[in-house]
Formats: sequence, C-alpha cells, structure tokens
Amino acid sequence: MSINNDDANIIQVPEYFYEVDIIYLSHMIADMLGRLTSHNDMIPLTPSTLTRFHSRIPPNITLTDYLRRIIKFTSLEKSCLLIILIYIDRVCERHPHFTISSLTVHRFLITAVTLSSKALSDSYCTNTFYAKIGGITTQELNALELEFLWLIDWHLVSTGVMLQQYYANLVEQHPRYERLVTPHPLHPSLSTDTTSSSRKRRRRSTLTAIPDLDPVQNPSAPSSSLNSTSTPPPPPIDNDGTHTSDSGRSSSTEDEEEAQRIWAHFDQLAAQDHIPYVA
Repeated sequence: MSINNDDANIIQVPEYFYEVDIIYLSHMIADMLGRLTSHNDMIPLTPSTLTRFHSRIPPNITLTDYLRRIIKFTSLEKSCLLIILIYIDRVCERHPHFTISSLTVHRFLITAVTLSSKALSDSYCTNTFYAKIGGITTQELNALELEFLWLIDWHLVSTGVMLQQYYANLVEQHPRYERLVTPHPLHPSLSTDTTSSSRKRRRRSTLTAIPDLDPVQNPSAPSSSLNSTSTPPPPPIDNDGTHTSDSGRSSSTEDEEEAQRIWAHFDQLAAQDHIPYVA
C-alpha cells in the first residue's frame, strides 16, 4: 500500500480555536504573515506611506521566533493571539494604504498583543514589560499604542464566533494543518466526517489566498498591497459555474452548515456558562 507523503505530514489540530496548542497557532499565524510581508515588501515605499510602525531595517528575528518569545514571556492567551488577524483586517479596511511588511510587522505585533491583552484578559503585563519583550522602548510602545487605537478606531473586541471563523480560515490556508471536525450533539447531521471540508477543498485547489511571488520571475512591483488575512482559497469551479467539494455539495451549502455548527457550539457553551472567550 502506497502512502501519500503529503497526508503523512499533515498536523491535525482541534476543531475550535480555544483547544489548539498555542505553538501550532503561532506557527500558522507566522507563516501567513510571512507570505503577506513577502508580497508587500515588493511595494515601493514612499514618504506618504511611512508610519510610526516602520523601522529603518527589518528586525533580525523571524516572525516565528518573535511570536514564540512573546508567548513565552507574557503567557499570552490564544484569543489574544488570534485576534491579531482581525486587527489587521480592521486597520487595513479603514486605512487601505497601511501595509503589513517586514518593516512594520514586528512593531504591529507587539502593539497588537499589548492592546489585545488589555482588552480581553483579566491580567496583563505593563507596557514597560511588553516593550522589553518586543525590543523597543516604553516611550515608543506608548506612542504606537495610541497610533494603533486611532487606526482601529478603538475597536479591540470580537466574538467567539468570529474568532472561530478566522481560525478555520487560517488552518485552511496552511498546507500542513487540518481541523478535526467532530459531530455536534445538537446538530449531528452537520458533521459526518472527521476532517474539515476545507481540507478536502484545498486538496483540489492550487490557489492560495496569499500568493508567493518570486521577485526574479516578477520584476515589476505590485501596485497595491495584499492585506486581508481572512479570505480562504476558493474551491474549483465546475462547468455549471458553481463551487463544489469532493462530496458533490456546493461550497455555499458547506459554508452555511459550518456557520450553523459554530453558532450552535457557542450557544451551547453560553447555555452551560462555559465560555472560553469573552469579548
């Protein structure tokens, strides 16, 4: 019997974000941000696009190591880490010219962690401590914090349902992870497989939400930034113009069922007075 090497290297993660190992979560986020910054680094920098978040040169630390450093020394909660993706989309929606690049991503991350911890956690560190972990001065973090609040219009909270949607899309975009989906007690018919439908769609699609562009093959810089973190790769289009999965069902039907599953799950948690994340 032959073994599919791709499937053998797949890491299975829990269905819900609050159950996933935070190291796995940080790895997926770092990978996604790495692809995002690789694209945006090709955009010419102009004086009008400079922000407080820009550094003169990229910091000499990888995104994976930077996130692990933050997690190690701040005991960061999963919701505070995952919500950074929502922050990116909110900031870039309000300010289309703001880009997450290798010059801005580290300062953006430490500022986002500082604010998400204050907004979502019962306990958090001081700005002096966060600044030391992030490799900047306290005065700089204070200024970045105010700038961040202005950029995002003080919109720092979310819902468990939205976080779950971002988590599902994050796993879907990574080629080495898949969610384990289990039948829901309230809606058992909505889950009949042990792996996520997103994984099955990804096997058929060669598209990714954040393309890897080779500067040698693409000498001309892109004219616009790529900032969305939430859009999953689209499934293949059949001859009739509809998106279908391996099971033959339309992707819109699967998305609706997935949304029903998420709402039912968090409604059940609320009824049991057991909410792992409160905004």
